[in-house]
Amino acid sequence: QVQLVESGGGLVQAGDSLRLSCEASGRTISDYAVGWFRQAPEKEREFVASISGSTFRVVYANSVKGRFTISRDNAKNTVYLQMNSLKPEDTAVYFCAVSSQRFTISLPSVTSWGQGTQVTVSS
Repeated sequence: QVQLVESGGGLVQAGDSLRLSCEASGRTISDYAVGWFRQAPEKEREFVASISGSTFRVVYANSVKGRFTISRDNAKNTVYLQMNSLKPEDTAVYFCAVSSQRFTISLPSVTSWGQGTQVTVSS
């Protein structure tokens, strides 16, 4: 079982930036797709971004394209989400997740979830 711990969330103003980190332990995650999801109160969990295990191919939700960047450092077993030009609608708990697949991630393929880190963007 892979353990995931997110960090880097906080309270910021619209237009500010944050960098989230997801540190994995227990197993290496370099071969697997990793993604970020977010969930606002009383809303369903939403896909944000993913990065594949071997090719580092990235996929973004339309709502964050051009503003967010996902990356990974396999030597540190860590995944990052750089969030720029934050908007109030980005407010949510952000979760990282590891897929059982190499190239893609989806809810059914997730094998491990982090506990989440709160991101709050004020206007």
